[in-house]
Amino acid sequence: MIQKSPFVTKEIKRLFIISLLISSVTLSCTKDSDRSNNSSESNPITVFEPVDRDFDDIKESGVLRMITFYSSNTYFLNQGIEVGFEYELLKEFARENDLAVEVIIVGAEENPFDLLNKGIGDVIAANYTITPERREVAKFTRPYNIVDQMVVYSSELRDRPQTLDELSESGIPISVRRNSSYYSRLMELNEEEYNFNIDPISDGMDTEAALFQVAEGNLVATVSDDNMYNSSNRYMEGLYPGPVVAESDTIAWAIRSNATELESKMNRYLYKHFRFSEDKDEPRRSTFLNVLRKKYFEQSRQMAQYYNPEWQYQSMGVISPYDEMIRTVADSIDIDWLMLTAMIAQESSFNPNSKSWAGAVGLMQIMPQFVDSTAYENYQELYDPMTNIRLGAGIIKEHIEHYSYIDSTEQQWAFALATYNVGPGHMADARRLTIDQNKNPNDWDAVSGSLIKLMQRRHYQKARYGFARGIEPVQYVEEIMNRYRTYQAILALTEQQQAAGFTNVLGPTFNR
Repeated sequence: MIQKSPFVTKEIKRLFIISLLISSVTLSCTKDSDRSNNSSESNPITVFEPVDRDFDDIKESGVLRMITFYSSNTYFLNQGIEVGFEYELLKEFARENDLAVEVIIVGAEENPFDLLNKGIGDVIAANYTITPERREVAKFTRPYNIVDQMVVYSSELRDRPQTLDELSESGIPISVRRNSSYYSRLMELNEEEYNFNIDPISDGMDTEAALFQVAEGNLVATVSDDNMYNSSNRYMEGLYPGPVVAESDTIAWAIRSNATELESKMNRYLYKHFRFSEDKDEPRRSTFLNVLRKKYFEQSRQMAQYYNPEWQYQSMGVISPYDEMIRTVADSIDIDWLMLTAMIAQESSFNPNSKSWAGAVGLMQIMPQFVDSTAYENYQELYDPMTNIRLGAGIIKEHIEHYSYIDSTEQQWAFALATYNVGPGHMADARRLTIDQNKNPNDWDAVSGSLIKLMQRRHYQKARYGFARGIEPVQYVEEIMNRYRTYQAILALTEQQQAAGFTNVLGPTFNR
């Protein structure tokens, strides 16, 4: 086991607090409220009839929309890069099916099953247990994980019960959300033979937030999935394991009840990564799934590297390490800084030393041959973050201005992004092809179809600039737009959290 130095523990705790500020109060369900049933008092389900949208429709759109919550193992931003156990598992499914992933973050007054059945999203990937109540409104895939529900104590509690009988007799308050499966399970046990002292806490506090309060000694005990406990125990001090209250909960993705083709595709994918052995004793997991589990849940060197204490996030609402630079540059030329941030994530994953096979370098992957050599005599200057951002922003600004006659700002950005990726020559060819097909050359959907057609010989041999791998700019635009919308949602949640104040997370007590 890797030892936790005081410095690492302190920094990790600080980073963790920042993530909680975004997730634990504003969202009425995160990670495991996500595990609330359809009688949740906060956000009851209102849509029971699903729209007609199956895998063929998703494939035609090119985008799989993931409904989830902002938490440390479902989905979150790490230095601007989208990560999380659920996100990475679903993204691999999307990759195998040539789909982009758009993340739909559940808002404070939204129910994920309503978002699913309305067609706003296509799959709920949020560490969901399969329950009879949920089966009434959605269908579930094969399971991809099994967890035990366990009591977790504060290490400040001296006499920690080791069995359920001892816990029942002790009268120790067990703090759980009323709309969680943990609460339901404790109530079931009380109806059977126990007398647990159940302490309802705010529905806005997710399992991570409750564990943090237990670690700090502000709560005496709570209930958590064992994988969540293992993950939290890696970077929180003050947690102590207690008895198991439920064994072998199955975790799966939720999809619309009429999405039979999507269910089949997902089940085949999940079967490759998780299935039971012949004796049904131990599940068999793929190497890929084991790597994800180790990365997010187990005490491993990968986890220690993942929570790098050098990441100096000083406030909420931080998207990337270069937010201040990006804002400064974007404001100076009057473009959307968040879209510029989404571009940098796509181009270089915020790695200032990135260099492509074609020679593009830096945060915005600038091609040296297209830069004024007299202004940048030293090639290494292009690796300077501010220099690179200024150059890239200047280029995208020129493209936006080129398409300024298009009414829609979103359409202007789509054309500008595609031009940044594939070049103005291929874009001109695609627009001419669009005109030849009696379609609107100022409509991105029409032109994106033409870009893809430029991969076909009968079309590109007539084009001035020849063959273009048109699928790449189309996916490039789609992924940046999706990421941009996700960034917007995260910042909106942050603003709501700031307006609500921090005391519910950092204070010594919570509103009951």
